[in-house]
Amino acid sequence: MATKYADTYLLCNPWRIIEEGWHKDRNLASESIFSLGNEYMGARGYAEEGICVPTLRGCYFNGVYVEEPIQGIAYKGVVSKTHFMVNAVDWLWAKVSVNGQVFDMGTCPIKNFRRELDMKNGLLTRNLDWQTQWGTVKLTFLRLLSMEEPKTGYQKIAVSLDSKAKEAVSVEIEIANTFDTTHGNSKQYWEMEKRAWFEKGVAVQARTNAAGNSGRCLFSGFTYIAGAGASVERLEAEKAAGFRFTFSLPPGTETFVEKSIYNYVEKEKSADGEIVWENCWEVLRRRDEKTFAQALANQTAYWGKVWQDSDIVIEGDEKNQQGIRFCIFQMHQTYHGADPSNNIGAKGLTGEAYNGHTFWDTETYCLPFFLFSNLKAAKNLLEYRYAGLSAAKERARQLDCAGACYPIATLNGEEACALWQHASLQFQPSTAVAYGIRHYAAVSGDHEFLFTHGAEMLVEISRFLVSRGAWNADHSGFGFYAVMGPDEFHMMVNNNCYTNFMAKKTFEYTVAVVSDVKRTAPMLYQALVGKTALTDTELETFGIAAEKMIILFNQETKLFEQHEGYFTLPHLDIHAIPVTDFPLYSHWSYDRIYRFDMIKQPDVLMLLFLFNQDFPLAVKKANYELYEPRCIHESSLSPSIHSIFASELGEYEEAFRFFGFAARMDLDNYNRNTGEGLHTTSIAAAWVNIVYGFGGLRSDGQVLAFSPSIPSTWKRYCFTLRYRKARLQVSVSRCEAVFEAEAPITVAVYGKRYELGQCPLAIPLIQDRSD
Repeated sequence: MATKYADTYLLCNPWRIIEEGWHKDRNLASESIFSLGNEYMGARGYAEEGICVPTLRGCYFNGVYVEEPIQGIAYKGVVSKTHFMVNAVDWLWAKVSVNGQVFDMGTCPIKNFRRELDMKNGLLTRNLDWQTQWGTVKLTFLRLLSMEEPKTGYQKIAVSLDSKAKEAVSVEIEIANTFDTTHGNSKQYWEMEKRAWFEKGVAVQARTNAAGNSGRCLFSGFTYIAGAGASVERLEAEKAAGFRFTFSLPPGTETFVEKSIYNYVEKEKSADGEIVWENCWEVLRRRDEKTFAQALANQTAYWGKVWQDSDIVIEGDEKNQQGIRFCIFQMHQTYHGADPSNNIGAKGLTGEAYNGHTFWDTETYCLPFFLFSNLKAAKNLLEYRYAGLSAAKERARQLDCAGACYPIATLNGEEACALWQHASLQFQPSTAVAYGIRHYAAVSGDHEFLFTHGAEMLVEISRFLVSRGAWNADHSGFGFYAVMGPDEFHMMVNNNCYTNFMAKKTFEYTVAVVSDVKRTAPMLYQALVGKTALTDTELETFGIAAEKMIILFNQETKLFEQHEGYFTLPHLDIHAIPVTDFPLYSHWSYDRIYRFDMIKQPDVLMLLFLFNQDFPLAVKKANYELYEPRCIHESSLSPSIHSIFASELGEYEEAFRFFGFAARMDLDNYNRNTGEGLHTTSIAAAWVNIVYGFGGLRSDGQVLAFSPSIPSTWKRYCFTLRYRKARLQVSVSRCEAVFEAEAPITVAVYGKRYELGQCPLAIPLIQDRSD
């Protein structure tokens, strides 16, 4: 593994993320780590009162984006406009003053700082002692986002004065919702439409104003509860509205302000703002008002159910116990299938890097988590892709191809990547959608989806692939030319092994599914033909292309060559790269990255993972030993896949090192870019790492297969899967693996099939993995 090391500053706790003492120089990373979300909206863990150190006051909403033209690009097939998730209303804005002195954590003397995220209930707390000339003022900031009422958030600010203070102080707490927010590109994208107050509440409404106007309308309002004796007045600014509360605070007493927020996004561009306002204003005024304590109780109950079904327990390793729970917590915050128009951005709702876009990571890394915990969410991820089928077909036409080419980066289904080498040369999204359909159908048994939306997508994806590929000069083989594989450190290559192999599998699966539809559901087959104009000749073409696909594999060495000419590239010792050079995109000239055999993330190993049971152990071993030393893991996609292979090959210590890298990618800021937002893919992949790596799960065959192992420092670990209608728990100790199922399930353990029923099945642990 390339030279990267943990930047450890958070306390280790199995259920909490704790920063003790403010680490000013790590503030951006902390804001990402302490982010909250509920799929509908998300907020970074910034200081609501504002600070004079680098900060990103980010509040984001799923599906709220703006469109802008890309200047200076006129070549056909290169995208001319982009879209990106935009920083929205700051519904946490606040200001605290004592005797007219405004609190700023960056300039005011503070002690006993503690920021804590409780993963049992999603409560974010920040406590500190402000050392003023009138005595110590204790400040407590609390917030949470409701998981059950996704348009709702809660905030509480408490102020207390030390009993040793000589006299009362005047405390002002200001709270507001403001559209005076700046995106990471230093632009503002919101124009106010309306604001209004009522006795204990206020609301603002604005609309995006970017060129190519996406015109999303956002209503943001709140009601408040204040401590006794508050003097209240309205607070108004150009793009904000709120209240100012003034208290007289004697020594040894405390006061507070609670805020119950209601945010509503209207995603339709043509929505009538007046109607949106009237409807939301009515909801805000009439909704049941909960105290912060009541909201917290509801949140605790919700998360209790989540952890009952989703927790992974590790005994003997508190550091990675914290890491994997953080990953599971963030996955549920990011997405739980509430709305099929939503998807999973590369940074979730925690930052603006990657523009909030969805990539092919969703189907390959994130989907497995939901396949075995929330099938509705898994299906909705694929329904999102079906909703984008028309845009994918248009993208294929832009590339002079037929069928559907899914975008490398998108929010609305259209290609948003401004880098032509990625947008025009990478076809991982299309084959990943096909793989996701295959995986979902195998795990869920949902033939209705497969034979309708799934089959239609498969036909259009195969149609694109066969039109984008080409026959070689002597017509002996079919392949893909001038492409970029998953590695991304080599472009305009010919016959990238991953691209070719995944296309081959897509063709084969499409032919098989269409044949099944035709044989078993003739009416659905007619509907499919009616929608796609599919012919028998096309199906035959798919089959021939699959049969003649060029796969660069050497039977003697058992090696797949990543692409034509890869083995002759100059070699670079990745361990000689200084840690200060990472991330390379920021420190190396762009062309320098492409000159060597160094790879960014798994390419050949990725296809071996996705279709793991197609290959003998000797092939996996040969390719792992060749490609692992060349991979710098510049992407968060990388460590977990390497850990899974290391575990399968019996390299348990190496597997464990990679796992720590994956599970704590953000908590320990391995890539030094956590401040840009969390690595959602790494978060999902860490779960995959335990279940598919140490648990040895393989879900690409006819039955679920397990080959469990256990890291040397662990005493025991266990995880739960939801498979079809059964709850399956797997518990692995130093000596055995125990499988318990609520309903009958057939599984394979170390290659032998078992029927799970009412009684637990205990299998002695096998750590030796010879072929």
